[in-house]
Amino acid sequence: MSVREIPLFINGEKVRSASNDWRDVVNPATQEVVARVPFATEAEVNEAVAAAKEAFKSWRKVSLVQRMRIMLRFQALVREHTAELAALITEEHGKTLPDAEGEVGRGLEVIEHACSITSLQLGEIAENAAGNVNVYSLQQPLGVGAGITAFNFPIMLPCFMFPLAIATGNTFILKPSEQDPTSTMRLVELAHEAGIPAGVLNVVHGGPDVANQICDHPDIKALSFIGSTHVGTHIYDRAGAAGKRVQSMMGAKNHCVIMPDANRSQAINNVIGSCFGAAGQRCMANSVVVLVGEAKEWLPELIERSTMMIIGPGTQRDADLGPLVSPQARNRVINLIDSGVAEGATLALDGRNVSVEGYPNGNFVGPTIFTDVTPDMRIYHEEIFGPVMCVVTADTLDEAIEFINANPNGNGTSIFTNSGWAARRYESDIDVGQVGINVPIPVPVAFFSFTGSRASKLGDLGPNGKQAIQFWTQTKTVTSRWFEPDDESQGVNTTISMK
Repeated sequence: MSVREIPLFINGEKVRSASNDWRDVVNPATQEVVARVPFATEAEVNEAVAAAKEAFKSWRKVSLVQRMRIMLRFQALVREHTAELAALITEEHGKTLPDAEGEVGRGLEVIEHACSITSLQLGEIAENAAGNVNVYSLQQPLGVGAGITAFNFPIMLPCFMFPLAIATGNTFILKPSEQDPTSTMRLVELAHEAGIPAGVLNVVHGGPDVANQICDHPDIKALSFIGSTHVGTHIYDRAGAAGKRVQSMMGAKNHCVIMPDANRSQAINNVIGSCFGAAGQRCMANSVVVLVGEAKEWLPELIERSTMMIIGPGTQRDADLGPLVSPQARNRVINLIDSGVAEGATLALDGRNVSVEGYPNGNFVGPTIFTDVTPDMRIYHEEIFGPVMCVVTADTLDEAIEFINANPNGNGTSIFTNSGWAARRYESDIDVGQVGINVPIPVPVAFFSFTGSRASKLGDLGPNGKQAIQFWTQTKTVTSRWFEPDDESQGVNTTISMK
């Protein structure tokens, strides 16, 4: 099997990096090296930023209609190449093909939303705000933007960033995860096939040094990050200190409340899919299940259905979950499971020793369920990012809300109920940015903003929707008065009043 070399993408061209630091990209089901990715040099990052800065001079003046047409072509190409993109995701990330196809679909939502740029990037006007004075605002691009993405959604997360950034007239530097970069690179190629000019969208690869250079570079005006809390906090602080506008979408510990009046079958199946899908490698996975009242009697069925999940390579279409992204990720998850046992939680379902026929080297961990979990345990207060469910019980909805609100994270939460009152109470009183009502993974559609909160987010504005338009533009307010040709001045006006 040939090993592909991942290029940089600078000024409209694929560039072989001059770096001496190259890393292997590994198929997590087999441990085969499928690609090699370079960690870009300082000079290469500077070259990418310089290309974006130069391209901004002309791109910012391209009409909204032309930008819309490019986005329309882009979304058509991504839709046409869904199967190809999904296969690349599965090869390097490990998630199942149906899950990868779903990821491409969620990324497409954002590109489709960017196609509406002619109605999104509009200012406001007040005619005759004073005598013969109009006041109006313009939503103008910032300049060079940048994005740093995590490994778990190599198509969707870049789509949360560059389509709207570019559609609003900015140019862009993307640093995707070095663990699964090929699908992201193919996405960028499709963007250029759609007509994005050279220099408008550039890609560099690397680790902390490249990320820090992006944070520090004076020509980058805004930075979007999606990843872990530790890295996201560093990015936010460092880029903010350099004067950048920053958004950091970070870690989570999401809770799903199941009320006793919920549709039992739907609730159990949905929470299992939310927790264990993508092997738990989702920041929006509901990894803590809160069984309220009589719903605690459903626990045996929840465990039984979890044992029936099919584990296999991502290419196995009937598999429910594939491998974790790396041996290091698998070892970390197993270490956390071990800690749960040591700290006194009850291991109701153990996925540590799962084996998949034909794939002895895969990074597989099976569905794992803990009961008797308390907030002081590592399995509760750390984000596991693996197929591990913590089950707790509450006597009432009030008790469940109080328990969840005590957790510092606020990325997402769900409730399963047939009571409109319970749903209304939950959405009102829960201190979490994104709420699902009978929806297991409450990531909103792309024309609404991603609104994680508290310790899960730094920055006022999130990706997607109206907030993304605000993030990638700056408001310029113009106060305008035109005099009649023969209008005589009434003397010097030294006041600040406007009549």
